Amino acid sequence: MRWRGGQRGGGGIEDRRGMGVGGIAGGGLGVTVLALLGYFIFGISPETTTQVATQLGAAGSQAEGERGTPEDDAGLFVDVIGGNVNAVWSDLLMGYRAPTVVLYETGTGTGCGFGQSAMGPFYCPTDQTVYLDLGFWQQMQTQLGASGADFAKAYVIAHEFGHHVQTLTGASDDVRQAQARATSQAEANRFSVALELQADCYAGVWAANAARVSGGEVALTTGDLEEGLKTASAIGDDTLQQRSGGRVSPDGFTHGTSAQRVEWLRRGYQSGDPASCDTFRGY
Repeated sequence: MRWRGGQRGGGGIEDRRGMGVGGIAGGGLGVTVLALLGYFIFGISPETTTQVATQLGAAGSQAEGERGTPEDDAGLFVDVIGGNVNAVWSDLLMGYRAPTVVLYETGTGTGCGFGQSAMGPFYCPTDQTVYLDLGFWQQMQTQLGASGADFAKAYVIAHEFGHHVQTLTGASDDVRQAQARATSQAEANRFSVALELQADCYAGVWAANAARVSGGEVALTTGDLEEGLKTASAIGDDTLQQRSGGRVSPDGFTHGTSAQRVEWLRRGYQSGDPASCDTFRGY
């Protein structure tokens, strides 16, 4: 993947790495519950973080990190990709406002409770912030069998930005309301699946438009899409359930099967149009 062409990111990264673990209002219960809810499928869902924070009355407290453009390679990658994702959505979505991006290690306070690296990358709609522990890149590859290629990492970032788009468009609120009306957990989970697959599709939309808005400085190269699709396949609900040695239970799916995640990432990339990402049709 091309991203070192001289383009700088937005410079809006908040870097909390090396600061230690922040506290949480509401006590240790919030830490335990959020950690148990989190698992490696690109983080816990935005509506889950909001629901848990509301139930516990918990909001994470954390000293602010250094703001700007990180100088290390991994931090710079996040800044460049994040800046490009913002540029794409500013072009595609009227009124788009960029999220905050926080880099942290091990744990950090968030508007949705206490975030831990065990939750994977996640988006908190309460403070409209994407949280990334960059150690996830290695875990994604060694523990989940995903690709270690740059585009696979960029797909993770763009997926979380996709949840921010859903907050801005109201899709996340619509899902929360639909889940509140659901008559079973399985029905509520289907709305979570639709939300996650749309975020996958939005990641594909970004990838399709990355070169256009950056003048080619951020762009996919030969084989990149395949690496992203490999990662999408590795983190499907069915594949993860099989990997953990458990029984495949469709009623428990919250992010979609491997085939679905591959399909919607590819669909977004092939169309380059957010209108092609209506994963809620039929609900």
